[in-house]
Amino acid sequence: MGAPLASWPWENLGTYKYLLCGPLVAKAVGGRAWERASPDHWCFLLLLFFLRTATYRLWGVFTNMLFLNRRRVIARDGVDFQQIDKEWHWDNFLILQLWLAAAALYAFPSLRHLPPWDARGAAVALLLHVAATEPLFYLLHRALHGGRLFADYHYLHHSSRILQPYSAGFATPLEILAISALMAVPVAAACAAGLGSAWLVFGYTLAFDFLRAMGHCNVEVIPGWLFQNVPAVRYLIATPTYHTIHHTDKDSNFCLFMPLFDLLGGTLNDKSWELQKRNSAENVPAHAWCLSIGLGYARAGTDEIPGFVFLIHVVDVTASLHNSMMSRSFASLPYRGATPAALLHWPIAFAVMLAMWASSKTFVAYFYRLRGRLFQTWVVPRYGFQYFLPFAKDGINKQIEAAILRADKMGVKVVSLAALNKNEGLNGGGTLFVAKHPGLRVRIVHGNTLTAAVILREIPEGTAEVFLTGATSKLGRAIALYLCRKRVRVMMLTASEERFQKIQEEAPPEAQQYLVRVTKCQSAQHCKTWIAGKWLSPRQQLWAPAGTHFHQFVVPPILRFRRDCTYGELAAMRLPDDVQGLGVCEYTLGRGVVHACHAGGVVHFLEGYEGHEVGAIDVDRIDVVWEAAMRHGLRAA
Repeated sequence: MGAPLASWPWENLGTYKYLLCGPLVAKAVGGRAWERASPDHWCFLLLLFFLRTATYRLWGVFTNMLFLNRRRVIARDGVDFQQIDKEWHWDNFLILQLWLAAAALYAFPSLRHLPPWDARGAAVALLLHVAATEPLFYLLHRALHGGRLFADYHYLHHSSRILQPYSAGFATPLEILAISALMAVPVAAACAAGLGSAWLVFGYTLAFDFLRAMGHCNVEVIPGWLFQNVPAVRYLIATPTYHTIHHTDKDSNFCLFMPLFDLLGGTLNDKSWELQKRNSAENVPAHAWCLSIGLGYARAGTDEIPGFVFLIHVVDVTASLHNSMMSRSFASLPYRGATPAALLHWPIAFAVMLAMWASSKTFVAYFYRLRGRLFQTWVVPRYGFQYFLPFAKDGINKQIEAAILRADKMGVKVVSLAALNKNEGLNGGGTLFVAKHPGLRVRIVHGNTLTAAVILREIPEGTAEVFLTGATSKLGRAIALYLCRKRVRVMMLTASEERFQKIQEEAPPEAQQYLVRVTKCQSAQHCKTWIAGKWLSPRQQLWAPAGTHFHQFVVPPILRFRRDCTYGELAAMRLPDDVQGLGVCEYTLGRGVVHACHAGGVVHFLEGYEGHEVGAIDVDRIDVVWEAAMRHGLRAA
């Protein structure tokens, strides 16, 4: 049996835990508590306290704005799925404190009628916070680091490897009860003296949340020049760097918000100010700082240059929310399209879309490590439908080109183009940029060689015939040429006889007979292996016989219309088991799974290939790249 108050009593309820707030909601609704004259108005104000989540969420958004604060990040590793899952119910403490506040209001009815504001009460609360809450927290915190208390309780908070604002509330019930008691001391004393006010209660609580979330945000927000010019200030406010040191050296920096008590207690880490200065941006010239916003530039000596960059774009409006900046929990699960929850957040997603268009800057979305090297994903702020607008072509290419040139300037080794960023009609699969900038040191990779390998490995051994749409695209051409060499009959759906003949002429003379041009889906009504490289409408799918399997490399994926058929996923691969810091699912894919073109760029980087991978796919390299992927621990998803 575990230690008392070491786990939450509603732990097994999952998201149903919010029903615990039901009685208060019912009382507020029944008593029309939103009306100021209602006797239950206090209940409405109490429920407003649950909006405290916004403080932590906004700090969470800021923490993951890597395009803005990339150079001031303290711990330069991503938050992985394990930590996200562990901290999923980080807001348990809010439910507990809500009921503690309700209990206090029932026990002391006079608290329901506090005046709006009393400056004297705020002064008393501030004095008591410094004189009582701060030193008591310091002593409590040091006690929690000793023996059984740490093993039974405080270890949970320290199990978070990378601090996030949500980590502030990730603790055991015993710790939250103790912190709640310390929070109550200044407010209760002011109220007991007849100096309490509604603004004091709300203001003190929100300020407490603000500073707690800031201290855990993993981004240095206090400028170094402040501590240099006014040294005394460093003992009055604990910076994110200061608190991060406590999680790496748990025998120092115990204070709540004021390092003064660590100084008095002899537990101040000597490196606190040096590391804070290094993590702040005071040495960056103003023009360089402005230039870095949205561009992911690295500062020599303080930031690590990524070796690999995967350049993606947003697929649709609601998918813009599927990133760690907006919601790390949402991003840690595969994107499921227009779900009720996604539609509820559609206005926010629309605002994000407008902001991305206005910025017109490539920004860092997330990063991870593999074999000790940094891999980043950048986003071109353009949505899928824009790629099909003729007048948008030049603007999109300029943004992709700008991202490539920035990566080249930074010293990135490989940039892999995702989805529509490598569209043949847009830039010839990246050939446009290679031809325009022949001196590029960064290697441009479309990753389609490995994509073709993944699709081909899905086709069962012994297949004698396949039906292929999108047959004259980069991938379609490579798949057709590979299969015909294996003596597989390929029905290539294309309206262009000229393009078909050109591909047929590339095949060995003895294999050309296995390439057959068709112009209608009816021609494949007896073929049970369909490879969709172009959108297939439900009506077209009806021509497939029962039991057909639809392989596909079309974006977006075809509709799963036929119940008597099976549908493959988009070509994808699972990253090696030693990947670190990955906490984002790539679009609709599962955890640790990336699109094959992403994996193709990873292999290109790990193998150290010197050339670009743009334009037409070299069919002779399909097996070579597949075998390289296997050697590096990637595997079919």
